[in-house]
Amino acid sequence: MKKSQIPVVLIILFLLGVFGRLGPHPMNFTPVFAIALFAGAYLPKKWSIILPLLLMLFTDLFLGFYELGVMVTVYGSIALTGALGLALRKRKSLITVASAALGVSLFFFLTTNFAVWAFSPWYASTWEGLLLSYTLAVPFFRNTLLGNVFFVGILFGSYELVKLKLNQNFKYQALKSRSR
Repeated sequence: MKKSQIPVVLIILFLLGVFGRLGPHPMNFTPVFAIALFAGAYLPKKWSIILPLLLMLFTDLFLGFYELGVMVTVYGSIALTGALGLALRKRKSLITVASAALGVSLFFFLTTNFAVWAFSPWYASTWEGLLLSYTLAVPFFRNTLLGNVFFVGILFGSYELVKLKLNQNFKYQALKSRSR
């Protein structure tokens, strides 16, 4: 990605994330994890963590803050997703990107529901309370998974298609100029 394109892409991703979290949507069906993966895979390294965390902080100003332990777990999951995007940088393929989308969905489900059980008063501090926390969160997991797959597909797919199209146009122009 050209340096001149980075500010535009950052603004687009930030606005997508803001509207995705603040606009009407099924619970947990947001582009935040896709933005973190994408930022890690394509943008300068610092944005893989900064962009999604700023997005979360900004939108949480409107949505409200919650138990500190849960919030640290949520933000930590997102930061680790950005780091995973960095690992994808040189290994981008349909399999690795899809696996990352599935993996972060599962990781988020396991860590955040454990944190809700551990740090909030919602569930008994027993094995049964932990199982109840996970059981009641299954619909949210489905939405997280579907949202991650959808938004990862949109972000990575559209970027690669645009890149491919621009590359084809460049090659066409080069061939055209040689034939003169």
